[in-house]
Amino acid sequence: MNPLKTSTLFGAVFLLTACVTINIYFPSAQAEEAAREMVQDILGKDDAAKAEENRASALLQPPPLYVRVGEGLLNFLIPPAHAAAPNFNVNTPKIRKIQARMKKRNASLKPYYVKGAIGFTRDAMVKMRNASAIPLKVRSKIKKMVAAENADRNALYRAIADANGRPEWVSDVRNIYAGIWIEEAGKGWWYQSAKGQWKQR
Repeated sequence: MNPLKTSTLFGAVFLLTACVTINIYFPSAQAEEAAREMVQDILGKDDAAKAEENRASALLQPPPLYVRVGEGLLNFLIPPAHAAAPNFNVNTPKIRKIQARMKKRNASLKPYYVKGAIGFTRDAMVKMRNASAIPLKVRSKIKKMVAAENADRNALYRAIADANGRPEWVSDVRNIYAGIWIEEAGKGWWYQSAKGQWKQR
């Protein structure tokens, strides 16, 4: 085979591979924006205007040149239907049900976030931090609610990854939410640092 043709063929294969990699790489910025909106809704924060502003700002910023070139080549070489873009604003019935349960439960858990009895962990969960801050008569109930909250959080992260057809993204989704829960926590609430130490906002 002609060396020039061989080189051209390998070059085309390399470009195709690079494009596919760009399309399936975990899109942290998009995931973070969607996670923030969901967490704000669950925590009952009235930040709809701020979220809309963030979305508008993101739309005004064009993606890097290499991403635009890669996506253009991929769409040329592979039909767009076979390279669907990730969507972290997915709104499946399963996700809606989980979100609704978490939002309703938050109303009962919030007083204990404020008291420091429970807090957000570094792995995007909720943990009992100071059980003595919870009256004995409701302590068992709150423990069960924390367990239910963690079950729903695990289910939520899996559902988001599955809805994007990328079950292997569960840990990435969890990592995004871990940071967002802490950033959106109320003043005085407790959370775990990266090293597992409890800190107060």
